[in-house]
Amino acid sequence: MSLRGEESRLCFQSLCAGPSDWEPSMNFETLKIDRDGPVLFVKISGPPMNLLGPEMVRDLVTLLSTAEADDSIKVLVFKSADRDYFISHVDVKQVKEYREEAEKLTGEASIAVLFRHLSNSRLVSIAQIEGRVRGAGSEFVLACDMRFAARESAIFSQMEVAFGLIPGGGAVQYLTRMMGRGRALEVMLGALDYDADLAERYGWVNRALPAAELDAFVSFLARRIAKFPSSGHTVVKNRVNDATLAPIEDFRHDSNLFGENVRRPEIQHRIGAAMARGFQSQDGELELARMLGTLDG
Repeated sequence: MSLRGEESRLCFQSLCAGPSDWEPSMNFETLKIDRDGPVLFVKISGPPMNLLGPEMVRDLVTLLSTAEADDSIKVLVFKSADRDYFISHVDVKQVKEYREEAEKLTGEASIAVLFRHLSNSRLVSIAQIEGRVRGAGSEFVLACDMRFAARESAIFSQMEVAFGLIPGGGAVQYLTRMMGRGRALEVMLGALDYDADLAERYGWVNRALPAAELDAFVSFLARRIAKFPSSGHTVVKNRVNDATLAPIEDFRHDSNLFGENVRRPEIQHRIGAAMARGFQSQDGELELARMLGTLDG
């Protein structure tokens, strides 16, 4: 184990001995962790808009590798510190850098393979979604075992086609299996925003709940699951994954297509045009679907 990995392991053991917050100085730049017995509540905090960049991927890699090595941890609950953004999408300025961080866990420079690792993990993962979750943010929550969304604020989108790209983090595999062919094509080709109620109808999330009820429900479910033997979690997840989780080669292929095409001049031109109109800015992305629909061809 590397020195950094050993330090993370020791920090995890010492700070997760009981119900307490992790200290922010402990190598996590974008995550705030609170432990309740076998449940880790993970709050995403990467201002100004929770972009999935190298810092967040590095933190997720450290979290997953360390939690998986601790048999006392059973459930991860992901939520956001920002009511407007859960995970907005990848930082398109740092594609190479965040892919290199993913490689440290999976051996492959691919967030699709990293997200599939989360789906295949013995840990039970739950996404508690408030705010916007687009692109790779959507793919991250799709990789979680369950998704619950705030009816008033959660917004979903798979918008890569607006730039001429395929979703590179597994959306093709997850959405097609969850929604069926027609709805998956609508979502990915239309690049529209979907509210929590429609996301629930389409199968994007387990349930849409009023924001006032969301935290209590997810916390109850996480703690209830964590009371049951880990052996049951493992065998059920393995059998469900056997039936529904696409082969790793499919994730790898989509990731490679994204990585190859994002460098093309015409795609970089569209990204640049979007940047000039507020893409990857906190205020500009509040109406991202409308802006993408008016980009020049």
